[in-house]
Amino acid sequence: MKNIKNKVLTSGFLNIGSLDTYVRVANSFPMLTEKQEKSLLNKLFFRNDIEAVKLLILSHLRFVIYIAKNYSGYGLPKADLIQEGNIGLMKAIRRFNINFNVRLVSFAVHWIKSEIHEYVLRNWRIVKVATTKSQRKLFFNLRKKKRLGWFNTDEINIVATQLGVTQREVQEMESRMSTQDITLDYLPNDVNCDYVSNRNLMPTIYLEDKKSNFALDIEQNNWERHATHKLSDALLILDERSQQIIKRRWLYQDHNKITLQSLARDYGISAERVRQLEKNAMKKLKLAIEA
Repeated sequence: MKNIKNKVLTSGFLNIGSLDTYVRVANSFPMLTEKQEKSLLNKLFFRNDIEAVKLLILSHLRFVIYIAKNYSGYGLPKADLIQEGNIGLMKAIRRFNINFNVRLVSFAVHWIKSEIHEYVLRNWRIVKVATTKSQRKLFFNLRKKKRLGWFNTDEINIVATQLGVTQREVQEMESRMSTQDITLDYLPNDVNCDYVSNRNLMPTIYLEDKKSNFALDIEQNNWERHATHKLSDALLILDERSQQIIKRRWLYQDHNKITLQSLARDYGISAERVRQLEKNAMKKLKLAIEA
């Protein structure tokens, strides 16, 4: 265990730049004996020792790298696969029960694979290729069984029986996995890509929104702001009571719009008098706005 601590201090592990260097340093950390592992787990669970967590992680990085290599056929960056596996390892350490009669790596392998699976499903295609439990099972199993050409009826039946899914689900997943993402942009002439000839390239397509008129929208917004300012200035020429009548009758939200009778009760005047005040105020506002 002391050797692991020395490695952390002398390797500059946190400053590693290349993947090869990372793998080399990760493999240089010695594996723990069962006794050492139990000691570190006890420190973690009974004392919440962060140093113990660090040593547990470092001593198991080699296993994450080994598992991540099995997913290299998906065309995803190996560094990202390892990183996702490391997240799974850390989750496993936090969830491991010291009463389990197994080594940590036996428990962690499922968490490591789970995180890598999620990463693969999110990034293998632009659109997520599998969402349900059956689709996820099919995706990873068909990747192992897949060969050139499509499955025949007998092979579909065998796969469906082995995985406990329907034949239709097998056919649908096979179809999804046989498609490829297509770029919609032309590549520059000076870019040398070997895979270009195998892909369908399409010109960039711009869809016209015929319902939108930016000039009209901007003009409308400017007019609304102008009208709002004019109305605000015009209200200032009214006396306070007239202002309140106009605001409560016309400028508040519809569900708060007050009646002539309510205003009459509030001001102690007749509803007809409120109507007259409102009419006179509206005339003054019209003249002020049109001026």
